[in-house]
Amino acid sequence: MNTRHFFQPESLCNSIPVSFSSISPAGDHLAVGGRTRPSRVPPSSFLIRTAMRISRARWFSFLRRVFHYQNGSRSDLGSNPFNSSTWMMLEFIVLVSQISITIFTLAISKAERPVWPMRIWIVGYDFGCFISLMLLYWRYKHPFLTQGDGYNLSEIEQQRSNEDTRGSHLVNKCRTSLELFFAIWFVMGNVWVFDSRFGSFDQAPKLHVLCISLLAWNALSYSFPFLLFVLLCCCVPLISNLLGYNMNMGSTERGASDDQISRLPSWRYKSNLESGDKSDSDSSGANEAVECCICLARYKDKEEVRQLPCSHIFHLKCVDQWLKIISCCPLCKQELER
Repeated sequence: MNTRHFFQPESLCNSIPVSFSSISPAGDHLAVGGRTRPSRVPPSSFLIRTAMRISRARWFSFLRRVFHYQNGSRSDLGSNPFNSSTWMMLEFIVLVSQISITIFTLAISKAERPVWPMRIWIVGYDFGCFISLMLLYWRYKHPFLTQGDGYNLSEIEQQRSNEDTRGSHLVNKCRTSLELFFAIWFVMGNVWVFDSRFGSFDQAPKLHVLCISLLAWNALSYSFPFLLFVLLCCCVPLISNLLGYNMNMGSTERGASDDQISRLPSWRYKSNLESGDKSDSDSSGANEAVECCICLARYKDKEEVRQLPCSHIFHLKCVDQWLKIISCCPLCKQELER
């Protein structure tokens, strides 16, 4: 190894001319290689800030809540993100827009003569939209039907909640039947519209375009769970790995303030067995939590408990410490309103 490459005293440099051409080719290759060796470029701060803003956005938190709700237990409608006022308003706008567009298209396309009975399909689709509007109105009037905890309700209010529970079973059956109807109607529409043996577009272009648009919207709605899975289980972990920032924890980095926590309802726990109403305890006790999921201890009488906006109940001390670190529910991940 040529030591002149590492030590060059001033006296030696002044007295003896140093020629870099005398350095061995291997040393030259190492020197050049050391200067041109590629290094991993860290992600820019702009990309990290963008990922932080996305992870803390309300729509991203809503998508996470939807994913947890679709892949978890649905015994508690209080944690249903589709019962939020914003989502129900969007559903109302979409349904009214679809009904208005279909009625307008049917009015201006009276002269068209389609091969397949497209008008029957459109009228059936409108009928399903009207039923969906009725169900949406019921959800708006009963947003948190199953949130009745039974601790601070009078007997009259408990009787009303029992009647509403019976109505909720009927509405759920109606909703299931409506989903089955839309699924069958979607298949029939694809068969009638995309049948290549008949030229439906030439004979009824307006009705054909309307049916294709409605079918495309339904296809997007049916593929929403898959798209949500790809986003949260594939894209988000990949982006988090590349940027070195966990986007799933971005929206839960800020804890709740003392004012937010103090506004949440709290009371002393009282078991249903002491109330003497065994019929109510048999009906509602199955869905009632008997232990705190934070400390995994069973609730005892006269212990202070606190209820979150999603209707989940925890020990007051446990959930207060949790909310000061992460401002969301430990079960359904619903965040507190700021």
